[in-house]
Amino acid sequence: MTERINLQQTDDIRDVIHLAVQYLAKGELVAFPTATAYVIAGQALSPDAMTKLKQLAGNDDPLVLCVKDFDEALDYLPEMPPIARKLSKRCWPGPVVLELDRPGPDTLFSELPAEVRQQICPGQRIRLRAPAHEIIFQTMRLSPSPLVLLNEQSRFQTADAVMEAFQDQIALVIDDGPSRFGDQSTLVSIQDNQWSILQPGVVTETTLKRLSSEIYLFVCTGNTCRSPMAEGLFRKLLSDKLKCQEDELSDRGFIVASAGLAAAMGAPPSPEGVSILAEQGIDIQAHESQPLTERLLDQSDHLYTMTQGHRAAILAERPDLAETVRLLSPDGKDISDPIGGGYQCYVDCKKEIENCLNKMIAQLPLPEK
Repeated sequence: MTERINLQQTDDIRDVIHLAVQYLAKGELVAFPTATAYVIAGQALSPDAMTKLKQLAGNDDPLVLCVKDFDEALDYLPEMPPIARKLSKRCWPGPVVLELDRPGPDTLFSELPAEVRQQICPGQRIRLRAPAHEIIFQTMRLSPSPLVLLNEQSRFQTADAVMEAFQDQIALVIDDGPSRFGDQSTLVSIQDNQWSILQPGVVTETTLKRLSSEIYLFVCTGNTCRSPMAEGLFRKLLSDKLKCQEDELSDRGFIVASAGLAAAMGAPPSPEGVSILAEQGIDIQAHESQPLTERLLDQSDHLYTMTQGHRAAILAERPDLAETVRLLSPDGKDISDPIGGGYQCYVDCKKEIENCLNKMIAQLPLPEK
């Protein structure tokens, strides 16, 4: 008989997590809530669980390998294409399932039993997902082997729907009310470093286009002067190069932003910078400062600092980003902070930044339209 637990009426969520881990360890199936539909999970190293999942699937659809995040996905697919890396970093945890080429030898996937690999990946493609819900994330942390999911279906928006469909075939249903988005995850195929939607879902094609954009991030200290000017100038130069409006850059595959190593949240740009850029028709009045966060570091494709000191400070914490973080000046010179130096210092600073950006734009392989 299926046990059902109402998560919203539970005194301690840890008790539910431990119960789920126990059921999974015994080869049973557990239904977990996610931001989209409920998912049915079994433990990868349990032959009983894998057999039960395939019986529930009732077709040749591959099962879905569940991962906690991008870093864990790399253990299974170290040769993940660049576009897949980008989407998984920006979409996970979240309502996107990625379908990619089957992992090769010498990966964590190859260490799973052969029969398990066959059930997860019966052909030459594998599906991976990192669900956005604390209960399944914490269960994965405590499980001795990865979880495998039944391919998600949009009709399982409530625990009642799961109970009705599977009755006694599932040992535990964790009820967290109706799914937040009311739709299923988007299934995205990655081939030849290109993406396409196999199964529409909550993440739309428009959103995926923006998520797959190249992100350029400019960094200074306070994010009120140099980096906002660099952001505004780069937007203008880039849109001129692409012959489009600045608000069309995201549709053309480019996102431009700025941040500061010691920035407060929400400070306005310097009046001098606003005035100087306005002379070129560039409006940065609406800019609000933001600190440089781990999320920004992880998601940026190209990060340019104003000084060697800025770059060194970032790489001291994140040496893995050595190829992503560059000095804005190709000549290795620092862009001096004009704060407190008078209006002409701002003019000179803007000219330095613009010269560097012109050289950068000239070297970018941008598609002309």
